[in-house]
Amino acid sequence: MDKVIQELKELEVGKVLEKEPLANHTTIKIGGPADILVIPKNIQAIRDTMKVIKKHNVKWTAIGRGSNLLVLDEGIRGVVIKLGTGIDHIKIDGETVRAGGGCSVVRLATGISKKGLSGLEFAAGIPGSVGGAVYMNAGAHGSDISRILVKALILFQDGTLEWLSNEEMLFSYRTSILQNKRPGICLEAVFQLEQKERDIIIEQMQKNKDYRKETQPVSNPCAGSIFRNPLPDHAGKLIEQAGLKGYQIGGAKVSEMHGNFIINAGGATAKDVLDLITFIQKTIKEKYGVDMHTEVEMIGEKR
Repeated sequence: MDKVIQELKELEVGKVLEKEPLANHTTIKIGGPADILVIPKNIQAIRDTMKVIKKHNVKWTAIGRGSNLLVLDEGIRGVVIKLGTGIDHIKIDGETVRAGGGCSVVRLATGISKKGLSGLEFAAGIPGSVGGAVYMNAGAHGSDISRILVKALILFQDGTLEWLSNEEMLFSYRTSILQNKRPGICLEAVFQLEQKERDIIIEQMQKNKDYRKETQPVSNPCAGSIFRNPLPDHAGKLIEQAGLKGYQIGGAKVSEMHGNFIINAGGATAKDVLDLITFIQKTIKEKYGVDMHTEVEMIGEKR
């Protein structure tokens, strides 16, 4: 890995960190070290990083702002590319917006609302990145990314870049083609929005933010919703009915505010979270005959 690190630094791709604890880069504050963490300064730097990765046949993984993500305790082997500063641009052209994959969804939603552009009100308070939101078709309040995405620039596992249209993304509930059929990460996204009354947009966004604060443990380290809603049921409601709010294994605890959130109550490990997830799944299956599937993305090596 020394040659990989040396070449990445020589190419000046951005920050290159060795054995970096990924707990520092996830919203739940859990995660073992990355062999190498690269925070690229722009899209060209990602291309250069991928060339080095392919040259040395090194494993690679990409992350965004670390929400909806559980990095396991042994961390991640190879190179982890973190999309952030440098890939967080926003360009507005009429009702069309182009945003970098590392851009904060909250920053984007707030920025376009001030321009009187509607379509991202549902995202008010969502802590993730644009790339992550596209990857998982993030949504809330009856809407999601698939409603507004025109196309996305995707970096695939073989290092190639390709623009995929909305149709080619194969969106469904909290799912896109990037999660299974064609694994990849979103470097840029183009959205089609709609001009509306600025004050109405901002008012709706504030309502959505307030609702999130009132119903979700946003002040605690967590990874967002743990389970997909087993429609027509809701994960949080089933967990609450089962009496599991407040249930704790190690440092991982089911939020007493919302049943579909697991918080890091202090010193939690990924194993604690996994054990708690398994316990919840078993309990809900026994009580209600419902299979609970995780929404949170899990990556890395188990201890």
